[in-house]
Amino acid sequence: MHGHYAKFPTGIDLIRDPALNKGRAFSAEEREKLGIRGLIPPRITNLEEQAAFIIENLRSKVSDLDRYNSLISLQDRNETMFYRVLVDHLAELLPIVYTPTVGLACQRFGHIFRRARGMYISDADHGHVRDMLDNWPVDDVRVIVVTDGERILGLGDLGVHGMGIPIGKLSLYTACAGVKPSQCLPVTIDVGTNNQELLNDPLYLGLTHERTRGEAYDALMDEFIAAAQDRFPNVLIQFEDFGNANAFRLLEKYKNKFCVFNDDIQGTAAVTLAGIMSALRMKQAKLSDQTIVLFGAGEAATGISDLLVHAMMNEGMKETEARQHCWLIDSKGLVVKSRSDLASHKKAYAHDREPLPDLLSTVKTIRPTILIGASGQAAAFTEEVLSTMASYEDRPIIFALSNPTSQSECTAEEAYRHTDCRAIFASGSPFDTVTIGERTITPGQGNNAYVFPGIGLGVIASGATRVTDEMFFEAAKTLSDVTTEHDFAIGRVFPSLDKVREVSAKIATAVAEVAHRSGIALNGEPKDIHTAITAMMYDPHYESYV
Repeated sequence: MHGHYAKFPTGIDLIRDPALNKGRAFSAEEREKLGIRGLIPPRITNLEEQAAFIIENLRSKVSDLDRYNSLISLQDRNETMFYRVLVDHLAELLPIVYTPTVGLACQRFGHIFRRARGMYISDADHGHVRDMLDNWPVDDVRVIVVTDGERILGLGDLGVHGMGIPIGKLSLYTACAGVKPSQCLPVTIDVGTNNQELLNDPLYLGLTHERTRGEAYDALMDEFIAAAQDRFPNVLIQFEDFGNANAFRLLEKYKNKFCVFNDDIQGTAAVTLAGIMSALRMKQAKLSDQTIVLFGAGEAATGISDLLVHAMMNEGMKETEARQHCWLIDSKGLVVKSRSDLASHKKAYAHDREPLPDLLSTVKTIRPTILIGASGQAAAFTEEVLSTMASYEDRPIIFALSNPTSQSECTAEEAYRHTDCRAIFASGSPFDTVTIGERTITPGQGNNAYVFPGIGLGVIASGATRVTDEMFFEAAKTLSDVTTEHDFAIGRVFPSLDKVREVSAKIATAVAEVAHRSGIALNGEPKDIHTAITAMMYDPHYESYV
């Protein structure tokens, strides 16, 4: 049970170990035998009483950042209680431990920093990365979430302060999919920052030089990936919030050699495809009949387009034809063949037609049935853009996916108001229920937390050696399938976030099935995959130590 402890800690060491600490819930016998009698107040409580106090305390706080700080310090003191509270109040606390609040926490990271969590590997560590990983106290790490902090949410380069993202994502692996906390390792690669404000801040936690690029950067990443695979065989590495210049390159470079994926490119794509599948079920239409405009042409937009093409090919379409249904807009306008300034990831979606300067002219000319925002450009979906779509399309599908809320292309209310409440809307960060006239609509949130934890769990359960496109497609299909007629009736294209553990188990099952079917699973196939997966999910409760 406590396999990674050579010698079980006692006394003050036990209380200071967040993985083992139970606060006032140690029994009289444990207090006596483990040398902690007198080191904690005498009244004994249980986990339920502790958790009730914590949630009440959180709700009384003034700001979400205060709530975030409280939760992080709880995680530093008592991991079991942190996860109990998180699991029991997922829909309420997800926006605190993850987007949008985590964005603000990253911006303030050096100012709210209390104690280190995870590992920091910098470009001063060339040649030593494998030795450094030996400093991590746990051998059985199954998931690493790694960032270099260059493109944190829609907030840009936050350098080492982007560490809040891997920490937040991994707490969701545990809360949403039951991956054991000890099996999770957050990592930040510090190659400097181009954020002048941080470079001038005496409380900045990272190296104070401009970002390392080119061969030195690649050498450090290569060294890290190889060292991680060597130190933790069977580890899944999730790339998170890398800038466009590196994200696509690194994914292409490693995805067929190692067990890696990029959540911004592939996780976002799976959630978006699931939402679109649900929206099309709602309006009883086929994907291959849609015209899709993606506002944004970076990681999310390209990843979404690639998975949409995969889904259309699944409906029997040829790849070249499927690509014709997806149009991308970047900062210079519509992505078309005649432009000479296109990055390689955009070229597959550069169509042969006249350039168009902006979103409005594109909507008027291309007449999309689906509009997806993945740009980080707040308020880009104007009243005119939305009402133009509503003028030719009975139920326009409008997804404003940029995070955090401050970067959203439009609000839920704007999407409904400017389309006479006919839009099928989803967003990246949560929006409250909207009431317009007689109509009350609950917008769905296209949160990656529906997908990446379940994919990780499926990879761990099967021992998959790669993460494949087919896995993301099956994850999207599974998520769409669990969205019910009740969800549709209130206006959302995703299930309630309270159901996310159940959703993760189903996605993990679908992913494990793909791994076994494709012959890339190292573990034997159980008789009933779903039962085996549910049985391995971590459930936060106190164990007796005597």
